[in-house]
Amino acid sequence: MFSDLPEGADEETVRRYARAYIMMLLSTELFGGKSGTRMHIRWLPYVARLEDIDSYSWGSAARSWLYRCLCRVANKNVVKLAGPLQLLQSWIFRRFPGFRPDRFDAFHWLLASRWSDYQPTSSEKGPQVVHCRMRIDLLRP
Repeated sequence: MFSDLPEGADEETVRRYARAYIMMLLSTELFGGKSGTRMHIRWLPYVARLEDIDSYSWGSAARSWLYRCLCRVANKNVVKLAGPLQLLQSWIFRRFPGFRPDRFDAFHWLLASRWSDYQPTSSEKGPQVVHCRMRIDLLRP
């Protein structure tokens, strides 16, 4: 619906498309739920006025949302993790080079986009998880 801006669109239509694009970015990259298609309604007021959007500390909000999601997933009944997982993955690969996949040492801007194309095949995931858990257990300060 919002993929192509109509030619000669008026200012209100451009604003509507910009708001939809920003909402899509927020819901898929920073504040997504477990489904990956929905975003909590709490974020709507922050995109209501596009003039104010650059005055918010989006990095702090994303980090606190990630921490909140990590706290929730620590409960034994929770089986899916939500939140800005690309940021978490980027931090892990940056701080723990041993967990970084092969061929992902090149530096790109943005930092997190460096590993955005990394998608292990389903046959790699099982052994990879076991291997990573073992490496985490062996970590020492």
